[in-house]
Amino acid sequence: MSAIGTVFVKEVLENLRDRRVVFSAFFFGVLLAPAIFALTTTLASNRAVRDQEQPLKLPVIGAEQAPNLMRFLAEQGAQIEPVTSTADEATAQVRNGERELVLIVPERYAEQLRQGEPARLDLVVDTSNTRASGTTERARRLLEAYGHQLAMLRLLARGVSPSVVDPVDVRAVDVATPAGRSLIILGMMTYFCLMSMLVGGFYLAIDTTAGERERGSLEPLLSLPVTRSQLIIGKILATCAFMAISLLLTLAAFSVALKFVPLEVLGMSANFGPRVVLAIFGVMVLFVPLGAGLMTVVASFTRSNREAQTWLSVVLMIPLVPIMFAVVSGTRASTALMTVPSLSQHLLATALMRGDAVDPVHLAVSAATTLGVGLLLIALAARLYRRESILG
Repeated sequence: MSAIGTVFVKEVLENLRDRRVVFSAFFFGVLLAPAIFALTTTLASNRAVRDQEQPLKLPVIGAEQAPNLMRFLAEQGAQIEPVTSTADEATAQVRNGERELVLIVPERYAEQLRQGEPARLDLVVDTSNTRASGTTERARRLLEAYGHQLAMLRLLARGVSPSVVDPVDVRAVDVATPAGRSLIILGMMTYFCLMSMLVGGFYLAIDTTAGERERGSLEPLLSLPVTRSQLIIGKILATCAFMAISLLLTLAAFSVALKFVPLEVLGMSANFGPRVVLAIFGVMVLFVPLGAGLMTVVASFTRSNREAQTWLSVVLMIPLVPIMFAVVSGTRASTALMTVPSLSQHLLATALMRGDAVDPVHLAVSAATTLGVGLLLIALAARLYRRESILG
């Protein structure tokens, strides 16, 4: 143990002097990722608030064809902007981003209404323009409300109760908590945390393996009075230390950054206080030995820093893919999924952010599986370093 500790201290001190390692471990992941996350989330929140609070500006072609519709829209707070463009010109303006949307009232609109036919309205939108999605949805809801109102009036004029066409009264009961709703935005946080944790040990894992070999300093190290297993375990522990510190600092940075994100205006809240931060750290730190072992094993097959960086850049995407899949698909925790490293940490961390109680069985399965795979990778790395070809 004293030999492993000596190697551990040696690697930590040497790499603390390397600005590249310190910069990547304690700046790129720790500060940059939370800052970008907070900035983009704030912009999205501000845009949603702007869409809700600002009056709807609705450019209309042929407004004179539908005076009652224009009056209804104005009563609902919409600002009608009569437009003299043609339909083709309006389409081009929306496609080019000059306008967010345009409502076109055809000449036969009034005639179709008088004859009891469905009166056509063309709402020109660009669904690829995410900035206009809120405005487009508001305009569509207003037009649907006007159509529903006309339908009710037609039924009343014929002596039919409007309730006849609404035989089922569906009322949604939202059981989501403010913290649970915030996961719509914060669900990717675990992805950034895992990525910054891996980046924290990335250069250290390369430098202690491929870097030593490339500099020619590995052979003198192997001649020291320590076994090769002790040497590689000490190096892996140093990588683990950098990864754990990077993870903790990243979680702390996210905790600070979220204080400046206006989630409350969207009916959300960030359940990310000190206790939750420490709990998430305890869950995600289980992945540290696996990540360090994986990077060391891959780097042991390479002959230079550049080759190691190339291979690890690809290999480290493997543990990130399950998290991206879970975020997109809305995967829920189960005992079977707890056997998948990285995914189990993501599911447990999101449960903590949601404020749910963590199932002890899920935690035990996740810890056993993740640590088990990590120990196997560390054992494999130690075995690889017992080969004489490691010096070649």
